[in-house]
Amino acid sequence: MKKDLSWKVGGQQGEGIESTGEILSKTLNRLGFYLYGYRHFSSRIKGGHTNNKIRISTRKVQTVADDLDILLAFDQETIDLNYHELHEKGIIIADTKFKPVKPEDSTVELYPVPFTEIASKLGTSLMKNMVAIGATCAVMDLKIGDFSVVIQEIFGRKGGDMVGKNMEAIQEGYAYMQQSLGEKASALFLAKAENNHKRMFMIGNDAIALGALTAGVRFMPAYPITPASDIMEYLIKKLPRVGGTVIQTEDEIAAVTMAIGTNYAGARSFTASSGPGISLMMEAIGLSGMTETPLVVVDTQRGGPSTGLPTKQEQSDLMAIIYGNHGEIPKVVIAPSTAEEAFYDTIEAFNIADEYQCPVILLSDLQLSLAKQTVETFDFDKVHIRRGKLITSDIEQTEEKDYFKRYEVTEDGISPRVIPGVKGGIHHVTGVEHDETGRPNETAHNRKQQMDKRMRKLSNLTERFPNPITVNVPTKRTNLLLIGFNATRGAIEEAVQRLREEGLNVNHLQIRLIHPFPTAAIKPYIDGADHVLVVESNATGQLANIIKMNVGHVDKIQSMLKYDGDPFQPHYIYDASKELLEHVYINN
Repeated sequence: MKKDLSWKVGGQQGEGIESTGEILSKTLNRLGFYLYGYRHFSSRIKGGHTNNKIRISTRKVQTVADDLDILLAFDQETIDLNYHELHEKGIIIADTKFKPVKPEDSTVELYPVPFTEIASKLGTSLMKNMVAIGATCAVMDLKIGDFSVVIQEIFGRKGGDMVGKNMEAIQEGYAYMQQSLGEKASALFLAKAENNHKRMFMIGNDAIALGALTAGVRFMPAYPITPASDIMEYLIKKLPRVGGTVIQTEDEIAAVTMAIGTNYAGARSFTASSGPGISLMMEAIGLSGMTETPLVVVDTQRGGPSTGLPTKQEQSDLMAIIYGNHGEIPKVVIAPSTAEEAFYDTIEAFNIADEYQCPVILLSDLQLSLAKQTVETFDFDKVHIRRGKLITSDIEQTEEKDYFKRYEVTEDGISPRVIPGVKGGIHHVTGVEHDETGRPNETAHNRKQQMDKRMRKLSNLTERFPNPITVNVPTKRTNLLLIGFNATRGAIEEAVQRLREEGLNVNHLQIRLIHPFPTAAIKPYIDGADHVLVVESNATGQLANIIKMNVGHVDKIQSMLKYDGDPFQPHYIYDASKELLEHVYINN
């Protein structure tokens, strides 16, 4: 019985690969298994190889599997591109329609199954993925009946006959595969889930969208772009139920400026994009900083530059998102590492934007945004809405009847804010330098006074921010400290666990607040490490350079980089860490 098993289905884009994985994983999630699914897909609308790899476990998992147990192939390309991931006891199940051939250097078993032929006999070749799910059930020892609820949910609106045909296709696939396996039937049987209490199954983008909804967002202007579009699509379905709406704008500049305008009017609004779209938004993000208007922007990083790898993993927007603005403004960058953090951090992003009256960037990456995973139910008792110094009731006017001091110089750098329509709240708003009432004022004294006020407002944020770093540090002194951000967390944690099981002294930090940088929180852990490896998905070590800029220890900090479009696997980090430790401590 296997407690941790990985399964991958592959074929041409548009061939039902995603739905095949969705039906299997949704059923298994309801049976109590923990899942982590990662889609590899082409940037083309239709065609090109695509696959969906799902890790199934009886324990919590937060990243992709190192290898593969079962490869389900709808074409030869799937075998040729993915067979190398199979371990020696893994198997390939392939449609006989394309006459599958096992590569000469592969030792795994190949099981041809007539997916298309069986499905066609039942009425339509489109049900070949149901036959494939049936074959999977036989290999994993799953009960066909467990799929009936999900099949009913998906096909029920097409009638009972359609539901019956699909269940029959699963049964036929099961029967054919069970007969083919013979005595080898138990090799990949899946152990029963130990706890089947209800858990959610979602992508990180869903968690961000739900977080925004919970934070009180009622308007999202956005322009579609991979991998951020799912946030928009989620809210298109949900926002109208609470009186809100989503508008697809003509471009990203319109999206971000509409969000600024809405926030100025007092309603919570945000936008989401990826690298190229974020570049277009930079001037407007500066406007948010200068006018001290709350703004939340989600940046889901992907492979760049330009449209380099729009459907592949990368973390290369980091420097641009921190330093990409012209001029200097107070700005906050938050980088959640899990779907749970994405939900809570999204809410916190709106609270911080309101309290500090500045732009807040919620930094994600493709793996976090699109990986579908088991998530514990969110605790809504933890949710608190904070609007900061927002005035919504009438203001008593003085005899001078001067304009409202919207940009009043205060000790904490944060001025009182009003929404349009508040009596006594009239003031100017402009992107040029201004005085306390908003009137344009370019005198040297005023410029310095207003600049100091704006830059002063984030002086205490790193102390106030809840958990700016995630700490997995059992020992004060360590031979090796691994540091990451965003979706690398799961792979690092697994690698660290394996290294510790071998008696090696390894610690782990995951940075959640990227800017302002939490130097005071991180420095003691770097001080206590002999070596520091910064794990990140880019070619230039952007996070490592930011740590060196803020913490020092330039000679101690090294980079572990990956920029091939695929996410880190635990063994990749484990191997590199082990090699470093063996070289330094064992061989010497």
